[in-house]
Amino acid sequence: MRDDKTSRDKRGYHHGNLREALIEAALKLINEHGSDGVTLSEAARMAGVSAAAPYRHFKDRNSLMTAVAEQGFATFAEVLEKARSATPNNPVKSLMAIGEAYLDFARRAPAHYAAMFEAGIAHGSTPDLARESARAFNVLRDAATDIHAILPADRRAPALMIALHIWSLTHGVASLFLRGDNARRNLPVKPEELLESGVLIYLDGLGYAPR
Repeated sequence: MRDDKTSRDKRGYHHGNLREALIEAALKLINEHGSDGVTLSEAARMAGVSAAAPYRHFKDRNSLMTAVAEQGFATFAEVLEKARSATPNNPVKSLMAIGEAYLDFARRAPAHYAAMFEAGIAHGSTPDLARESARAFNVLRDAATDIHAILPADRRAPALMIALHIWSLTHGVASLFLRGDNARRNLPVKPEELLESGVLIYLDGLGYAPR
């Protein structure tokens, strides 16, 4: 009679998706215990394989978390690109749409968001992660370039600086008010409304005048 662990290990490989199963297990662990609660052994247990099986795909916990972050950034970039393309001829509306999409992603995919921004994974640690994280940021940078073009020349900041400022504001709102744990702050308004007012105040300081 075969050892039960061996049987589970082979079942995991039978449908050829052990890597994906481990990523899914990591996402569940993040949702339940935060990013610090992810271990290869626990992910293996949840995936129904032996403790040694994950090492065929991931050399350690960080490589598993990196794969989760890569997956998250790929989806994140698609979401931001779709938001920007929906309002191609209005730089301010486009920027607001990107911000709302950012918050919506943080709300709908908290485990991915945690792996991307709260797990201590360097965004340049693998070529795939570097590419997808840069792709996501480039959506915001391109939108900031469009904003830069409509601001008064004597008031506007460099486009990259605008992108970094807006990113910081958006990320702050998401991290403070959309958390799924006890660190979440209560708001008298929707996070989207807070972000919109903050962006408009920021743009006003750069000389933006609505037409």
